[in-house]
Amino acid sequence: MGTKANLIIDQGTTFSTSVTILDTDGDVTNLNNYTGAGQIRKHYTSSNATSFHVTVVSNTGTVEFGLSANTTQSLAAGRYVYDIELTDAVGDVSRVLEGIVTITPSVTR
Repeated sequence: MGTKANLIIDQGTTFSTSVTILDTDGDVTNLNNYTGAGQIRKHYTSSNATSFHVTVVSNTGTVEFGLSANTTQSLAAGRYVYDIELTDAVGDVSRVLEGIVTITPSVTR
């Protein structure tokens, strides 16, 4: 199970954030040869998804993810669910982050 973190994203703006992955001893995890993926869905069983842009910075153990302003503009205001997963070189998948995304409505157009 990934760490739970709820996100608030302003509709029509660029969103970006990062998380540092630590091992059980509190040391930065070496993420060499890992890839990342993440999606937002209205609910867990929804067939429609919006994908995060995910970058893995292997030497710092950091996973950066975000959405463009055009992408957040296309999301209706409301609550969604999301997760971020990492895949290692042999194909093992780990969920590192999950939670609720709240898209706040935009006034400026």
